[in-house]
Amino acid sequence: MVDIKTQFDPSLRKLIKKKKQVAVIPIGSIEQHGPHLPISTDSDIVTEVSKKLSEMKGYLLLPTLTYGVSFEHAPFFNLSIRESTLRTVLTDLCSSLLANNIKTVFIINGHHGNLKSIKNIDVKLEKLSKNKLKVFSLSYWYFLKREFDHAGFVETSLMLAISKNIKMKLAKKGLITDGMTKQEIKTLGKLANQSFPKAAKNGIWGDPTKATKKDGQVILAEILKNLGKKCQTCLTEHSS
Repeated sequence: MVDIKTQFDPSLRKLIKKKKQVAVIPIGSIEQHGPHLPISTDSDIVTEVSKKLSEMKGYLLLPTLTYGVSFEHAPFFNLSIRESTLRTVLTDLCSSLLANNIKTVFIINGHHGNLKSIKNIDVKLEKLSKNKLKVFSLSYWYFLKREFDHAGFVETSLMLAISKNIKMKLAKKGLITDGMTKQEIKTLGKLANQSFPKAAKNGIWGDPTKATKKDGQVILAEILKNLGKKCQTCLTEHSS
């Protein structure tokens, strides 16, 4: 792995010239995650996932874009940017990478509210670059078998595995969907996209109370294994 922000210009340019490089841009959010997890949770998790992925694969790791599209969490705390703003920043960053002769980019997403911003961004950037740039946007939670949550078992376990900034004594059950039909859960999901507090009144989707560091380590390993395979598939298909 090469952590971009720690590099020096001459050696970095030499590295890029020597070998075709793949860059990783992690994107997260700053928003409420219940009373027990920090507002940086999404950014913290996606930063760790992206760092480990870059270490595994030898990718260039860019600094995390810590702000995302989180307006749906109001009136709970959130620091949000518009969908168009995030899309513009990502487009500019990818174009800048291409200008530095880095032609393959993975955008690793850690927040559901960012999905609209990254939808079809690969097509837009291929067109803008006249097919010189290949961009893949991947949301890490699609690479685990468990049902994902918000400040519930999965996110809390992941945070316990990577951070000490957790207050488990304050963890409480949130919205529990066990026993609900797929349609009921889908309806709640749509409501949460508009107003998360209306769907999950205490800001938690799931049950964090039984989360453990060990579970987090297992979940993180699963994500990295499956995400790593997907990245390799993307690169293989692109080169063929």
